[in-house]
Amino acid sequence: MFDSIKSWSPAPLRAVLGFGFVYHGVPKLFSVGGHDMFVGMLSAIGVPAPGITAYFVGGVELVGGLALIAGAFTAVASAVLIVNMLVAMFTVHLPQGFNFIHITGMTDAGPQFGMPGYEVTLLYIAGLASILISGGGAASVGRTTTGFKPSTAVAEIVNQTAA
Repeated sequence: MFDSIKSWSPAPLRAVLGFGFVYHGVPKLFSVGGHDMFVGMLSAIGVPAPGITAYFVGGVELVGGLALIAGAFTAVASAVLIVNMLVAMFTVHLPQGFNFIHITGMTDAGPQFGMPGYEVTLLYIAGLASILISGGGAASVGRTTTGFKPSTAVAEIVNQTAA
């Protein structure tokens, strides 16, 4: 009984992380304003070919997020999204410090917020690492459509190095 309940633990994590990536990927692909704003940010930090890179990052976030929600290719999606988050952390969020909320000043309308720190980026990475190690769990397409479980191989490597 406990094993069957435990197999559901990745489901809410997949859903929340997947929704987060879809939410951030869609404007980079389908909103002119969102895409242009992201291209501007990429240009400002010196990323080569920012227009193409913005579409690539948006595609990774959209497809990776949908894969997490469905529980399909969770190991691959998690690994690619971890790389995405590491790049974001080291190029954008790390210089802002740890705190996600970065208040830069006060106005009559209330606080002004700057670029967030790397706190939430680390939470995303931790959640993705958990899915990468444990697999998609119950209610995942990958559990029912294939006998190949990349997460099992990752878990075996972790167990061997811990022993």
